[in-house]
Amino acid sequence: MLTILGRRDRTTHHCDGLSRRGFLKIGGMAAGGLSLPQLLAMEAQAGTGQSHKAIINVFLPGGPSHIDLFDLKPDAPSEIRGEFSPIRTNVSGIEICEMFPRMASMMDKFAIVRSLVGSEGAHDCYQCMTGRTRRETSPAGGWPMLGSWVSKVLGPADATIPANLSLMYPTGNRTWGDPGTAGFISPAHAPMAMVAKDPLTRAGSMTLQGITLERLGDRKQLLGSLDAFHRQLDQSQAVQSMDTFSQQAFSILSSSRLVEALDLSKEDPEVLARYGTSDPTYQRDGAPKMVQNFLIARRLVEAGARVVSMNYSRWDWHGGDGLNFPRTREEAPLLDQGLSALVQDLHDRGLDKDVSVVVWGEFGRTPKINKMNSRDHWPAVSFALLAGGGMRTGQVIGSTNRLGEHAQDRPVTFQEVFATLYHNVGIDTSLATVEDLQGRPQYLVDSGVMPIRELV
Repeated sequence: MLTILGRRDRTTHHCDGLSRRGFLKIGGMAAGGLSLPQLLAMEAQAGTGQSHKAIINVFLPGGPSHIDLFDLKPDAPSEIRGEFSPIRTNVSGIEICEMFPRMASMMDKFAIVRSLVGSEGAHDCYQCMTGRTRRETSPAGGWPMLGSWVSKVLGPADATIPANLSLMYPTGNRTWGDPGTAGFISPAHAPMAMVAKDPLTRAGSMTLQGITLERLGDRKQLLGSLDAFHRQLDQSQAVQSMDTFSQQAFSILSSSRLVEALDLSKEDPEVLARYGTSDPTYQRDGAPKMVQNFLIARRLVEAGARVVSMNYSRWDWHGGDGLNFPRTREEAPLLDQGLSALVQDLHDRGLDKDVSVVVWGEFGRTPKINKMNSRDHWPAVSFALLAGGGMRTGQVIGSTNRLGEHAQDRPVTFQEVFATLYHNVGIDTSLATVEDLQGRPQYLVDSGVMPIRELV
């Protein structure tokens, strides 16, 4: 665990004199009191993968509306169809919301699952992070999240980049900002946090030598501190006497690759501009609209991460606010810009066969508009949007009935999406197992669950 200390705060402080905002633990989810070398020693049991396949898991907190975004019903009664019109895409026969013109122009690079079923119905990202519901009986220690399975089975793609990284912002509704844990797998494979509560503070600097949170924003000082750290290492014989795992720990702490991946000043300005401008304002109890995190995610997988999890904004508009349609007009264009930039970027860089992207929420929205001109929770059916990973894109999988109430054909489960993602990174879910705390082999998905056949 890495700890970066902020300035002492004389107004709001704990018993040690440190402000709550100023005390930040990097990779705190991989804690347990173990040192980084110990964690790496455990990680070595997984071996190292031969290829660098990766997954970007994008969670939209709050339950984005399937019927307003990707499964519009223009011929339904007015109390069902809502205020948005469908537009044609570059794939004949596929239409999506008019708020997504960029995605519409490149729909051949996306696949839409319109018949996602089995939502637990809770405001919780757990199902999108693990493929499981909280109602299920879990092994001692709990079910691992997506990145923990991948990290354990494949190992790190690069010794200086943790395999499992999180861009999930802590949220007022805690369950929207929790990427999950390694469960019964070693804490060495837990997601390492790359962001802090404050969206303007990036937790992934990985520096130790006198760098406070307040100085993280100063890139010149940050790079100068790293240079000094490297020089000290070069002049010391200490590294030579370290064991293998201590040296690996040092390689993570002293490497600039992770710092550079998080530093958008190193990105091509034209590419950066395509993603749009982030808004660090929190959306009530949801996540901030950090649209540039789509770019950060791409840079992290390019640097060597195998799985990057992220949350984006807040999509729960109903009840007394009545903001479903006006908020969609604000949010959808930003998502359209950031997500289309990411997918196009992956193709431009030749990463579309290696990097899988999934975008989804915990459930859909009621087909019938409520009396406040909004839509309520609807766990009966929702959507998933997928891209990259060498998948057969440019298609729609499944459908709902005329009113968007339930899956009419080809229902797809959360676990089927997970099986597809595991397949894309080279894991055979019918064979791969990890022993739980009782020594029992556990499969990544339930028996009989297969990747989505239309995609692989």
